[in-house]
Amino acid sequence: MNNETKGLWLGALGVTIFALTLPMTRLAVGPVEAPQLPPLFVTAGRAAGAGLLALLYLALSRSPRPRRCHLATLMWSALGTVVGFPLGLALALREVPAMHAAVVTGILPLATAAIAALALRQRASRGFWACAVLGCALVLAFAVHEGGGRLSAADGWLLLAVFSASGGYVAGAKLATEWRAEQVISWVLVISLPLTLPLAWAVRPAHDLGAIAPTAWLGFGYVTLFSMWLGFFAWYRGLSLGGTLRVSQVQLLQPFLALLFAVPLLGEALEPSTLVFALAVLAIVFAGKRLPVSAAPVPTRRAQFPVPHPHEGDPP
Repeated sequence: MNNETKGLWLGALGVTIFALTLPMTRLAVGPVEAPQLPPLFVTAGRAAGAGLLALLYLALSRSPRPRRCHLATLMWSALGTVVGFPLGLALALREVPAMHAAVVTGILPLATAAIAALALRQRASRGFWACAVLGCALVLAFAVHEGGGRLSAADGWLLLAVFSASGGYVAGAKLATEWRAEQVISWVLVISLPLTLPLAWAVRPAHDLGAIAPTAWLGFGYVTLFSMWLGFFAWYRGLSLGGTLRVSQVQLLQPFLALLFAVPLLGEALEPSTLVFALAVLAIVFAGKRLPVSAAPVPTRRAQFPVPHPHEGDPP
């Protein structure tokens, strides 16, 4: 098996792992009428648990420590991927089904590319920005349609999650040009431990533990071990072996995998309108990722954290 094929398979594995994040988070927090684990505990606890595993990994692999110049970028990545995205997702999934979240967060790859272009002060084509605006409008239209004519607070949390993750991924992409992917995600988690570990302990569910379903703990364990840590190993390794442009296209399958996983895991029904909106978002993201963004930055002040070309290394 050549490296390109290995990369595609590893990329598909990473996308599958991340697609399960939505239904597993829904299992962990539960619906608003039957709440399970607190969203803040799921956010801090998954990062703290993964951070402890990452600390062990870094020690055993004798990975080099980040230099002072890396700290700001690490903090940007942690703010988006460790705090913003998981918290927004956990709060939203108490209010809306996982299928709803899958469609709204399906715009994430295009949002990541847009934020990367802005951070680099690059000249994106008009078609690219048209796709970005159209994609956001389509996601908002879906949210309004599902919300009976209005946006809900959960949709606001989902959009916050998308833009938080986009900013965090852009910062992480810079570090991935200097370190191995396993080291990047591990250091992001470890540098977050002074916040996530005490917070997870402070907001732990100390009462009525018997009322928490085993499936909630299963969901929490999954997002801790796989969504927060191991999934990035497969995804970034796949991008490295198979080529970013080719392997990153596998990511387009993620919203549909999330929709399919929600059926057996959560018993959610796949409505035709949800599938139509998901297909429309997929088409716009696919078109937007293929439109050019100039590699030459506009001659203004330097971006706060330089990153590679926005089509390279878009994590899910």
